Amino acid sequence: MSTRSAAATQVLFDAPGPKGRRRILLISILSSLAILALLALGLWQFHVNGQLEARKWLPYLRWDYIAFLGQGLRGTLLATAVAAVFAFPLGLLLALGRISRVRAVSWITTAWIEFFRGIPMLLVVYAFLLALPVYGIFFPRFWMLVIPMILVSSATTAEVFRAGIGAVDRGQHEAAAVIGLSGTQTMFSVILPQAVRLVLPSLILALVSLLKDSTLGFVVSYNELQFQGKNMVGQTRFLVQTYLVVSGIYIVINFLLTRLANLLDRRMRRRAAEGSARTR
Repeated sequence: MSTRSAAATQVLFDAPGPKGRRRILLISILSSLAILALLALGLWQFHVNGQLEARKWLPYLRWDYIAFLGQGLRGTLLATAVAAVFAFPLGLLLALGRISRVRAVSWITTAWIEFFRGIPMLLVVYAFLLALPVYGIFFPRFWMLVIPMILVSSATTAEVFRAGIGAVDRGQHEAAAVIGLSGTQTMFSVILPQAVRLVLPSLILALVSLLKDSTLGFVVSYNELQFQGKNMVGQTRFLVQTYLVVSGIYIVINFLLTRLANLLDRRMRRRAAEGSARTR
């Protein structure tokens, strides 16, 4: 943590004393015990109702079941990847538009961002599923999911990019002006490369949000992981087991993405600390 952020933390939050630390430790222990008790109670209820029987879990080790869920996982990852490929560059363009000195451009992009930030993605999906076909506008099921993901994610990502641009040291602008770069050259050659590096961990976390948004594919009957889980429940009648397995897959993917984001964040903080130490 940098000196500036550490000082801000000290202003906003008092460092706990001995009693405060003991209280925090006690609350942490009690919270952990409560969570363990709830998990134990849940397992006991599963056992009482026969949900832990081996015959209800062994099918998920069969190759055909794994392949069936694998098709859904492939659909989920494809929708997430395609949405990210379009949403992130669009978000960058919207961020640049919002900070543009051309008022018309700034107003239009601001309206776009605020509208799609404020509307639930489910409503956008329903618009593509129910409203647009009334006017003769049809999309394949894949795009009925992915386009709403792009629209909503581009708005939230635009604010991430805008924050990254604002976080670049003002001295970078001044240094670029000294060597004769124009405002456009400064933005694309100096500011944006640094801003993208700053927001890279946040972009990876945005992938987590996109992955969760892809679960709305069941609304349009797109073959993603949750939709495949729903189909599997219809075949096996094992609702609890199927959705626990599906949830476990989502948790593992999101955990890996979050760990990657944290790793990149720590690495960039370390490089920033080393750079500031060298300049002293």
